[in-house]
Amino acid sequence: MNIFNRGTLSAFVLGAALAAGVGAFAAGEVAMPGHGQHGDMTAHIDHALKHLYVDLDATDAQKTQIDPLVHQALQDLKPLHQQLLAGHRQAIALLTQPTLDRAAMESARAQNMALADQASKRIVQLLADVGDVLTPAQRQKLADHFSKMHGMRAMHG
Repeated sequence: MNIFNRGTLSAFVLGAALAAGVGAFAAGEVAMPGHGQHGDMTAHIDHALKHLYVDLDATDAQKTQIDPLVHQALQDLKPLHQQLLAGHRQAIALLTQPTLDRAAMESARAQNMALADQASKRIVQLLADVGDVLTPAQRQKLADHFSKMHGMRAMHG
């Protein structure tokens, strides 16, 4: 169940921050002050986007188009993230029962996989929407950024 937090959401957040580093929110295990507070998350995303925009040489017009796409995607993903955290707590509770309920465990797994699938679809939608705003050269820079971030996560996570 942690795969949603570390994989899917981290891809989003990386992608969301347009990939820039909003990954901390999505990863769930990366410390971010005020993680659960909307204002702090927004400030973190805005900060990450500023850095990404510099890396991509984004124009003001592109920034104006991308910002709302990222913020809307985060709002769409936030409830899924919260539901997945609740699912994780449920799985722990099921595991610690005196008698294991395999059917309940499987049901919880299936529910969490459905949530991860919803998040994955939303992330792909965001990346496609942002990709429509960027030039081919900027999309290559974005892909390079993701590759570097993925390599860093593989080394440290």
